[in-house]
Amino acid sequence: MANHQGFTVWLTGMLGAGKTTLANYIAARLRQVGRSVEILDEDDLAEDLWKEIEGANKDERIAIARRLGVVADLLTRNGTCVLVACASPYKGVREENRRRIQRYIEVYVDCPTDDLIKRDSTGKYKKALSGEIPNFVGITEPYEPPGAPEVTVHTNQEAVEGGGLKTFQSLLDLAYMTPEELKVITGTRMKANPKARRGAKGGKAARARPAARSTRGGKAKVKAGKRKR
Repeated sequence: MANHQGFTVWLTGMLGAGKTTLANYIAARLRQVGRSVEILDEDDLAEDLWKEIEGANKDERIAIARRLGVVADLLTRNGTCVLVACASPYKGVREENRRRIQRYIEVYVDCPTDDLIKRDSTGKYKKALSGEIPNFVGITEPYEPPGAPEVTVHTNQEAVEGGGLKTFQSLLDLAYMTPEELKVITGTRMKANPKARRGAKGGKAARARPAARSTRGGKAKVKAGKRKR
């Protein structure tokens, strides 16, 4: 079952949408099948990768996403499965990273702004709305959603297991993971969608939508996961 080829799963979305929760869930399942995994979370790496950058404006946010892209590319080329949890609100730099990283999928972690405000335990959204925090992504600074991500997860409607299943389906469709690995993770035999590979040049991920369904209503089964935001 050993598979030493790496890949990058880039999770983009607004503050509080659930990127870190989903990244941790996927990482734990990948480790179940012996994969080498690293999580690059922008909230955890500031001190090491961009101490001199506050991330308070567009140029600085672009620089952060580029630096994470460079690290993800190096790890991917050396056989690591990389989960990047980064708001990365601008399409341009996300496309740069797509071109840079040969085995790559984009996961749009989506949640309506009203729900993000309600669930925000940090108070940052309220401060942004009152003008206390300038250049806040999604409030006073735009977030540019992906036009054609491999995976879209609506965290106001789907459990983390559903988002994980969609992501694994995309990884299977693109042959970044094997059916045997996915059977260990999900407990079921998943089939690849051959259409998802069409248009993938030079190993880059095609932008086909995965066929997997959410776990809501008991449609799919994934081991050992609890719903978290």
